Amino acid sequence: MDWRKYNPPGDAAAVLAACPQVTIASTVAELVDLACGGPKSDSFEVTFALPNGEQVREATVARVRNGVAANYLEPYMRRRDPDCMVIADDLPTNKPRFQDRFNYDFHTLRAETFAWMKTQPLALFGFTAGQAGMGQDALVIAPANTGFFALGLALLQGITPYDEIAADFRPTAIIYVAPPFRHTHFDGKQIVVHNRNDGLHEMFSFNLYPGPSAKKGIYGVLISQGEREGWVTAHCSTVQVVTPYDNVVTIMHEGASGGGKSEMLEQAHREPDGRLLLGENTVTGERRYLEIPRSCQLRPVTDDMALCHPSLQNGDRKLRLTDAEDGWFVRVNHITRYGTDVHLERLTAQPGEPLLFLSIDAVPDSRALIWEHTQDAPGRPCPNPRVILPRRIVPNAVADSVTVDIRSIGVRTPPCTRERPTYGIIGLFHLLPASLAWLWRLVAPRGHDNPSIVETEGMSSEGVGSYWPFATGRRVDQANLLLRQFQTHSNMRYILCPNQYVGAWKVGFMPQWIAREYLARRGHAQFTPEQIQPARCPLLGHALFQLTVEGRSIARWFLQVDTQPEVGVEAYDQGAAMLQAFFRKCLNDFRDPDLDPLGHTIIECCLDGGTIQDFESLIPT
Repeated sequence: MDWRKYNPPGDAAAVLAACPQVTIASTVAELVDLACGGPKSDSFEVTFALPNGEQVREATVARVRNGVAANYLEPYMRRRDPDCMVIADDLPTNKPRFQDRFNYDFHTLRAETFAWMKTQPLALFGFTAGQAGMGQDALVIAPANTGFFALGLALLQGITPYDEIAADFRPTAIIYVAPPFRHTHFDGKQIVVHNRNDGLHEMFSFNLYPGPSAKKGIYGVLISQGEREGWVTAHCSTVQVVTPYDNVVTIMHEGASGGGKSEMLEQAHREPDGRLLLGENTVTGERRYLEIPRSCQLRPVTDDMALCHPSLQNGDRKLRLTDAEDGWFVRVNHITRYGTDVHLERLTAQPGEPLLFLSIDAVPDSRALIWEHTQDAPGRPCPNPRVILPRRIVPNAVADSVTVDIRSIGVRTPPCTRERPTYGIIGLFHLLPASLAWLWRLVAPRGHDNPSIVETEGMSSEGVGSYWPFATGRRVDQANLLLRQFQTHSNMRYILCPNQYVGAWKVGFMPQWIAREYLARRGHAQFTPEQIQPARCPLLGHALFQLTVEGRSIARWFLQVDTQPEVGVEAYDQGAAMLQAFFRKCLNDFRDPDLDPLGHTIIECCLDGGTIQDFESLIPT
């Protein structure tokens, strides 16, 4: 096999021509062998020599019966650092530039990186970022001893077999992987550098956690493409929900990392007796249950990234989308014992093809089990264990584009009580007008106890669309694209779902699972004034006054947190003030002259304390 067939750009060709060996991968099976150190090897250590002679072990890799289990030696490397992205080019951006952060020109480091790569045995493969016709040709060039990273990228984004590389294959995106530079240049931190040039988006991954590069880095490539062409790659999961009465409703669930996107594709977790644990009161210890004899059938569509490409839209005022990925990066920290989610456990324990497990404790020739989480410290399991699932093995997965009926956003909320008021005042779910739903996507709270990223202090924002950490351009351009999307596709219902806590009640992801079951059964029927009322906090739109699922009523305090005796009106209002302060802080970033005039009007409405009626009038639905 000849690497020239991939038509690499000049600098990449120079690296490939000079390096001692190029391994061209054509299949996932070849990358499994590469990850494990060879076809006959069942374990491997990813080690690099630094210029000072020190040997650095980055990860250990084990060939297991159901795929490959990779574990990082440093707990820091098991989660995405939210500050990892820097921009090397001079194109418009609101992100930190390499020159400003590190006080030297990136071209110096770029040359050093290429010089180092020329000394290494390398691995290469091609893939399509996005989908054919809605993405771009791409390459990855990585050290051959980082096969597990290449495997993760191939499972997430796909791999084009060598024999299927067409003569017109022209990579306009390329990932270079150079892990030792994390130690030699960046004090051990995860750094990913984007360098956007005419016709080529270069990404330099100076670490081996796939989240910032193989996953979110490619996401950034697609966001950049959409910014140029006028469309959005949404940060969402999508599921077709089929009720026991054969009604089909499609839900698009957005949110920051940890906001419940993957969980929206899971069946609600049941107790041993089949009931749903609605919540446990953190003050009294009381438990409340809900009985739903038969759950809806789920047909997963997307797990994290959805192409909302113009070619998919049909003018019916409903958004259409399709999956942007070949595989799903599923977090399994909530799977803590056998039987928690039998569907996912069965799928990962006996998959139809090898999977990649990250931060799962497994030894060679064992079976990796998704509740066996690697320990960050004795008694402290890693909060971000992952498994990469090729979507082709996911039962009932929908391959085609779908039309969205309900657009949901998830927020991780802390407990809220009289003694400790917080923003955990969101009820089981709320109904939002379109303009307010747009605002929630501008502020996109990262939320409480986020398991997916390195911890940050206090309440923080994931930024516009909840995909801002992965975008390379300007936030105002993405805000305008989203606003245009909300205006054009106005024939949808918008909801807000908390997870983890509803006031004083620990609920996990049950709110979005119940909302899914209820709204799918309800279909397109409108809510009556007796069923909803304006929430006490205007940012929460309409709260439900009553909710009955399969004949079982849910207590009002799950719907309106100010009615909980452990919370009360005063603590609720303090939590509302925290939310309002958070919105004011975040929305100031969007008071930009280039923002659409309607966007300015919506933001001013929020800052002036607008009512639900004010928001409803701004984008009629």
